[in-house]
Amino acid sequence: MTVSRLLRPSALALLSLTLAACGAQRAPVAAQPDTTLQALSAGSENQTPRAWFVELAGAPTSKGGARAQLAQERQAFRDQAKALGLKVKDRLEFERLWNGVSVEVADADVAKLRDVPGVKAVFPVLSVPMPDGERSAETPDMTTAIAQTGADVAQNELGLTGQGVKIAIMDTGLDLDHPAFAGRVVASYDFVGDAYDGTNTPVPGQDTVDDCGGHGTHVAGIAAAGGAVKGVAPQASLGIYRVFGCAGSTDSDIMIAAMERALADGMDVLNMSIGASFNSWPEYPSAVAASNLVDAGVVVAASIGNSGTGGVFAAGAPGVGDKVIGVANFMNTHVFLNEFTVSPDGTKMGYQNATGAPAAPTTGTLPMAKTGTPTSATDACSPLAPGSLTGQAVLIRRGGCTFYIKAQNAQNAGAAAVVIYNNAAGPFAGTVTGTPAITIPVVSVSDTQGALLNNRIAAGPTTMTWTANSGSYANPTGNLLDSSSSYGLDAKLGLKPDIGAPGGLIRSTYPLSLEPSGYAILSGTSMASPHVAGISALVIQAKRAAGTPIAAGDMRGLLQNTATPKPWSGNPGLGFLDFVHRQGAGMANVVNAVKATASVTPSKLSLGENEVAGGTKTQTLTVTNRSAGTVTYTLGHQGALGTAGNYTVTAQLPGASASFSAPTVTVPAGSSASVTVTITPTGAAKTVYGGYVVFTPDNGSETLRVPYAGFQGDYQSLNILTGLKTMAKLNAAGTGYDVLSAPSTFTMQGSDYPQFLLHLDHFARWIKLDVVDAATGQPVHSQFFNASTDEYLPRNSTATGFFAFAWDGQVSWSRGYNGVGNTHDKRKPVPNGQYIVKISALKALGDAANAAHVERWQSPVITVNAPKK
Repeated sequence: MTVSRLLRPSALALLSLTLAACGAQRAPVAAQPDTTLQALSAGSENQTPRAWFVELAGAPTSKGGARAQLAQERQAFRDQAKALGLKVKDRLEFERLWNGVSVEVADADVAKLRDVPGVKAVFPVLSVPMPDGERSAETPDMTTAIAQTGADVAQNELGLTGQGVKIAIMDTGLDLDHPAFAGRVVASYDFVGDAYDGTNTPVPGQDTVDDCGGHGTHVAGIAAAGGAVKGVAPQASLGIYRVFGCAGSTDSDIMIAAMERALADGMDVLNMSIGASFNSWPEYPSAVAASNLVDAGVVVAASIGNSGTGGVFAAGAPGVGDKVIGVANFMNTHVFLNEFTVSPDGTKMGYQNATGAPAAPTTGTLPMAKTGTPTSATDACSPLAPGSLTGQAVLIRRGGCTFYIKAQNAQNAGAAAVVIYNNAAGPFAGTVTGTPAITIPVVSVSDTQGALLNNRIAAGPTTMTWTANSGSYANPTGNLLDSSSSYGLDAKLGLKPDIGAPGGLIRSTYPLSLEPSGYAILSGTSMASPHVAGISALVIQAKRAAGTPIAAGDMRGLLQNTATPKPWSGNPGLGFLDFVHRQGAGMANVVNAVKATASVTPSKLSLGENEVAGGTKTQTLTVTNRSAGTVTYTLGHQGALGTAGNYTVTAQLPGASASFSAPTVTVPAGSSASVTVTITPTGAAKTVYGGYVVFTPDNGSETLRVPYAGFQGDYQSLNILTGLKTMAKLNAAGTGYDVLSAPSTFTMQGSDYPQFLLHLDHFARWIKLDVVDAATGQPVHSQFFNASTDEYLPRNSTATGFFAFAWDGQVSWSRGYNGVGNTHDKRKPVPNGQYIVKISALKALGDAANAAHVERWQSPVITVNAPKK
């Protein structure tokens, strides 16, 4: 029996890149009362994959495996697959960080892969859209971005530049002609070629890794640009691994191939601003390979994803890897804006030009007028009196209608320019594109600047003067989490993300062929991850110079211990810390990391589920003092907000308290000491809670923190099979599905076989399809337990997304699923007759022997009427 491929779980934030956005999805199709084929709603999004990872039994070479043995395993797989009649198209093979191959097979043949002797597991190869980052019309200051992590101090006062450290960038390539990277690319490889778009065959091995997408050059610049815009580690060497063509997407198997190449090239740090959102199992191949890469000596930073609007449990692989540094995204503190001045004192006003209107001039003076007040809800949304604004620059408050309508009404009233001010905190960029076109300058300013202008105009005649100047303006959302940054936890309730860095409004290098200035502004966790990669390079340089080199596996802990958690972005004035499962340890700080003479292990606490109300979680924390003197630490606790909900998230008050085995812990020089912390969750059921254990030293050295998070309540109370559950078949065009809600007949030839469309509201440890006789309810070939099993399934990215699982009319004659793998015998078609497919799903961290942990659904009656051979 076959389980079809799981297509791209939509919003793969993978590339963090701001990775991918999810498609629009409508409500599931209801079952119909008759036998008529019903077309599946066009808005429902198919998230099923087209290629598969096949994991083989042996350990990869980085874990002690022998190359010759692994080669034999791969050949044995191919031989056995052929013997089973499988038409397998080879894609890639792996042996350094993960043992197996990636292949393409027909949807109906996926189950056969699991029946090949020697196969340990089968996983979908996830498609990763090319990230382009969120573009902005604002001009941010890279100097302020690196200052948020202390990288400016590390460069200017500590003399750290990343020299001698090799940073690998897996992305869209690099503009090799950009002067910011001259002479510092020491390794490169193109895995795909320009024409690759994720649907065709990659052409690897080209001589160039030039960047026709732009994202890779931007990411590389944040980590290591030199010149006019300086990155975090401006003298680090670079390895460039191109996994995208000029358009489209890449695949997670290509990512693993790039990881293996980075290891072979001797890279010290790998940045992956790429990932598969909602695929939150650390067992996924790209996450496992990335963790193995850390064990092999390479620090790995990966964006956690840009699916902040997709709810909790959205973090993606490879960022959810056990030893990977999964990175969240904070906003830049400042932006550079063009300026005009206002009378009577020449006060400067930073503005942005609206898209679709002529750019503001750099000279000239206009009298100012206004059409509303700072409390107007629909300012200038209705036509204004003709001639009432002739020759004036008119101030209008945002809200109530489009910017175009406001600008058009002002233009029709004779205005010479429009200044729109925000109805929320901070600057913004707008668009006034429309017909007829807006022919006067339209600019936008912040709420505070708008209020100042309003008061001056109300007080008497006011003029504004255009200038050619620009200046730095504070971003009111600076140092707060970007709304796009993904929530954790991972599928096993592991704490993710691990740490955060600036990713919102980052000005960095860009291909000269795409932007003549060589610089552009992008936002996303893609931009945050290379900050952490660059910071890691500075720490490596500092530790090598001090004769105390740091192991790759220790970098995350050091950065987490020395990070600073930030206030809740929803309302920072309330004084609550933002969700731990969205910011991790907080903002990374390289100076703290370099100067730290102590550490706490473990560096994060994943507390799992707390099934019993009033239950506690006790953990041991060990402080290691590497300084020359004794240090006493005072133990403390900082609670953070929690969350309720799944796709829609509701903030909860801090949901835990903490107590300690002792109020202080004293650690002699060169020694370690331990203390226990007991966390008592206090929130409502089905909430994710978190906070920080704080170690405050008595000698003025760096304060150390350990973030924690857990799930309050029974994790298995979260349902998987909600929403869409239906049988379907491919439509005549092969482009979608027709729903079959009543008994149906299939020939099991070509595409005439049943598929089961299921919305997965949460992660499934496995999903099994069992075939039973429709009349007796007994399993087919009852002496065997004919099951087809998919493991470690992601959740759908939206409440109406679905995955498709197919049955090809055959069953596996296997001894059953034992929690490790199937014992393989053979497959054979069922006789013509009537059957029901019973689907069962084991919940994440569930016990298969506990009926409450397994959800079930069964198909309508399926009549198999295959032609006789």
